Amino acid sequence: MKIVIGGQVEKKSIEGLIKEIDPEIETVIKSDLDAAMAIKTKQADYYIGACHTGGGGALAMAIAMLGRDQCETVSMPGRKPDSAKVEQAVKDGKLAFGFTGDHMETAVPMIITAIKNKQ
Repeated sequence: MKIVIGGQVEKKSIEGLIKEIDPEIETVIKSDLDAAMAIKTKQADYYIGACHTGGGGALAMAIAMLGRDQCETVSMPGRKPDSAKVEQAVKDGKLAFGFTGDHMETAVPMIITAIKNKQ
């Protein structure tokens, strides 16, 4: 599995969390545009990104390139990640996930667990 990391904040930290969860997952940090393009061209399986709002800088390019139906805002200020919603988003085939940087330690494990449970 290959995950591209986009968004505006915490890219290295997100990559570190993914590697802690499963060192076998291939990760690549990219600009938002390049990360979204990697998903669109099937060079990567999933996109994960963080920003300060959870959906703006984290997912703007992914939404523009992949469509809103392929993207999920996992958290926003005042709205923490919900594992049931993350699991449903993965089951629904969503490929890009955005969240606020302060929720990354909760959001990233939820996303990775949901993806691994789908396989």
